[in-house]
Amino acid sequence: MFSPQGPTLRELTVQALSSVERGYDLLAPKFDHTPFRTPDRILEATGEALRGRGPSRGLFEAGLDVCCGTGAGIGVLRSLCRERVVGVDFSTGMLTAARQAVAEPPRTPAVTYIRADARTLPFTAAFDLAVTFGALGHFLPAERAAVFAGVHRALRPGGIFAFPIAAPPPPRSALYWTLLGFDAVMRVRNLVWRPPFVMYYRTSSLGAVRADLRAAGFAVEVVPVRGAARRPDGSPGWGLVVARKP
Repeated sequence: MFSPQGPTLRELTVQALSSVERGYDLLAPKFDHTPFRTPDRILEATGEALRGRGPSRGLFEAGLDVCCGTGAGIGVLRSLCRERVVGVDFSTGMLTAARQAVAEPPRTPAVTYIRADARTLPFTAAFDLAVTFGALGHFLPAERAAVFAGVHRALRPGGIFAFPIAAPPPPRSALYWTLLGFDAVMRVRNLVWRPPFVMYYRTSSLGAVRADLRAAGFAVEVVPVRGAARRPDGSPGWGLVVARKP
């Protein structure tokens, strides 16, 4: 599950007993060696699905990565944006790792990293494209409205907010019971231990997310992506939510 460069069981235990912010500060140096990092194939497929949707010859001017972590999604934005790219996260450790990892090839947009809470994003009409990868489980359902409202405010008219979303695993699958068990353990942990560590896999269903995006003012579609893994019934294992600000 983890490479030799990844965290030890003891390190993961300490992280899980910390707050979300402190936990990711601790995990940051080894985060890219864990399965929690969004796989490159999903990042690449996301970029491919968004290519050509920008307002300027298919490209976007400015891009925002919400909860950017160690910067895995920054490369997607740099391939799609011409002017600038901003990564936002509230973990200082993750931002430090992202800054250390990023290279500045010539003729690509500059990257800026900002420490901020995704529930109170400090931007207004500053971006054409926003993305997020693997972060929605860190927000309780009641908090998503603030996140989506902040992204909506940060986008210019016509701007796009995009993120991959997985199809729910079938109830008879091992993954279904693994995720159910993980969420149950996290709920018990947060009942008996403080500070809470919010990370749930089953609180961001497509229906709930779509409703919250529409309530924030977005027009929403789910875009199929080339090469997405298939479920046993032949349906795609994941798709790309593309929410557009009118």
